[in-house]
Amino acid sequence: MVQDDFRHHALLMVSGIARGRLVSARGNCSDNAGAVPLAGPAGDPPMKADRVAPETRLVHDADTGWGIVATPVYRASTVLFDNYAALKAGEEDPFDRSRLHYGRMGVPTTRALEDALAALDGSAGAVLSPSGLGAIADVLQCFLRPGDHLLMPDSCYGPTRSLCRGRLAGLGIKTTFYDPLCGAAIRDQLRLRTRMVFLESPGSATFEVQDVAAIAAVAREAGALTAIDNTWATPLLFNPLEHGVDLAIQSGTKYLNGHADVMFGVTTTADPDLYERLRRYVLGNGVHLAPDDAWLARRGLRTLAVRLAVHERAAYTLAEALAARPEVAKVLHPGLPDCPGHASFRRDFRGASGLFAIVLNGLDEAALARFVDGLELFGMGYSWGGFESLVLPMTPTRDLVGGRLAQGETLLRVHAGLEAVDDLLADLDAAFARAYR
Repeated sequence: MVQDDFRHHALLMVSGIARGRLVSARGNCSDNAGAVPLAGPAGDPPMKADRVAPETRLVHDADTGWGIVATPVYRASTVLFDNYAALKAGEEDPFDRSRLHYGRMGVPTTRALEDALAALDGSAGAVLSPSGLGAIADVLQCFLRPGDHLLMPDSCYGPTRSLCRGRLAGLGIKTTFYDPLCGAAIRDQLRLRTRMVFLESPGSATFEVQDVAAIAAVAREAGALTAIDNTWATPLLFNPLEHGVDLAIQSGTKYLNGHADVMFGVTTTADPDLYERLRRYVLGNGVHLAPDDAWLARRGLRTLAVRLAVHERAAYTLAEALAARPEVAKVLHPGLPDCPGHASFRRDFRGASGLFAIVLNGLDEAALARFVDGLELFGMGYSWGGFESLVLPMTPTRDLVGGRLAQGETLLRVHAGLEAVDDLLADLDAAFARAYR
């Protein structure tokens, strides 16, 4: 009898999902597959998301009714409808998030990731993209039109700069690269057709910290949207929406996933209208995140808080040790007092992540090769935010606005992973001995 009852509920669950609604093992039927509040144990009232810490929200999904703590992978293309009337109702608005319509429009696995990311920063919703750069491109192309003007920090992510100079320029969208430390003086850069001010704080490779609130206030006064690449901090360390930014973008490839095995991007906003515009634009372009990637990302997100704490401690230890070495000309870490914008960092951020950079003294190509080629624990490659420590040699091809990094300087980007920090220090000590022999 018990087995028959369980089998009956299992069939209801499968049948309900297939027909665009969720049916729980407790016999509850819901036509809403959208965001739901956090739920406690069976029979308990839902837990209010605004009454628990972000670290707690990262851990819990909504109760599925089965008592399973992790939302499983739902792989689907076709979603079956109960009847003709249900099919016609779905065709009226295929993007309606309150029902399942077609695999590309979302499945319970992708919805669980979206809901977790939206709860993390208290946003109206989260829009997923297949990569961080994809999320940036989605935002820029959704909200900008030919003839519009975009303000972009001079220290932005390299592929973002290429996107502005290539595709956006081809669409007739003009970009001005501004000094990221200008603060409220961004007002002087505004034009009649300025539609968006983009931020990236800390800056990519140079790590200066922007006065986000001041820039956002000026942009809002001028009627321009603001968007920020917040990948370095994640909402746990800095929540841009609390500082007046309209659209917060992250490369989930980095810390959100944290395991170097998934690529995805996400954009959140506190404005329901902006959320719907972006969500429908992205889905309308046929862009979606695969359920298996969404499942891996949701799994990684649960440990974000504990991983970031280890990354932060290790990075501070490495940065302080490197700052004491004569071979190091400067250390670019937002948490160190001499980093440009450090006052904004102290005022606005709850902590630091594991990524920073150093500028090396008098190192030619052969010596740089000796430095990186013999590293045993630090890998050399693109991306960061995973469990592993990484280095990436970088040579500026131009002088940065403000002279904070000169053309030809030898920059080494460092990501402090989850290894024992003493082992990482020993690996770097050996690298310096090889390079400066």
